[in-house]
Amino acid sequence: MKILLVEDDKLLNHHLKTILQEAGNQVYAASRADEALHYTQDYPVDVAIVDLGLPDCDGLLLIQQLRERQIGFPILVLTARGNWQDKVAGLDAGADDYMVKPFNKDELMARLNALVRRSAGFISPKVTAGHYQLDLTRKELTIDGEPMALTHFEYTILEFLMRHSGQVISKQQLMDQLYDDGEGDPNTLEVLISRLRKKLDPEGDLQPISTIRRQGYLFNLPCQ
Repeated sequence: MKILLVEDDKLLNHHLKTILQEAGNQVYAASRADEALHYTQDYPVDVAIVDLGLPDCDGLLLIQQLRERQIGFPILVLTARGNWQDKVAGLDAGADDYMVKPFNKDELMARLNALVRRSAGFISPKVTAGHYQLDLTRKELTIDGEPMALTHFEYTILEFLMRHSGQVISKQQLMDQLYDDGEGDPNTLEVLISRLRKKLDPEGDLQPISTIRRQGYLFNLPCQ
């Protein structure tokens, strides 16, 4: 996942960023609302964590601004404000979930994963497509029930393609998922796709990933 983290406390910002990165995510860390808005303009984001007590504006206003700009990724509020009125205000502003500090890191990751699953149209933490099953929580692929070892980059590509099955995904979209600056080598991406295809379909019978000339790649199988 690509996570936008908006937290002005330097120690907590660093702690959260480390937790999220160790779980295999890419994190854009901001301490101010204006920084957060910058990230949403220039970088792909799957989900955001927003503190309400920001130095340049209230987090509720930031959430409202994101929704007014038709930015639809899910937002989780993480704040010390724990009364029900604050929770209602956060959800009314456009947040999708609300957690109160101090927090449990496993619960935080579970909630983030659930938000991203629902935003992609999946309810279960496992995405199934024919012989393939992707465990979004454990970051694992099984084929006919047998585990298939994938590198971090291979898994990231496959998850993104399966989340967007039936849609043509450009090379740039995939490189944005793999690299913080989106400036990876397209030739490296082609090698990764080729290697992933061999793992998914060693006999070449199913061809789950198609190349769409001059456009990108398409995961052919319906996912549920």
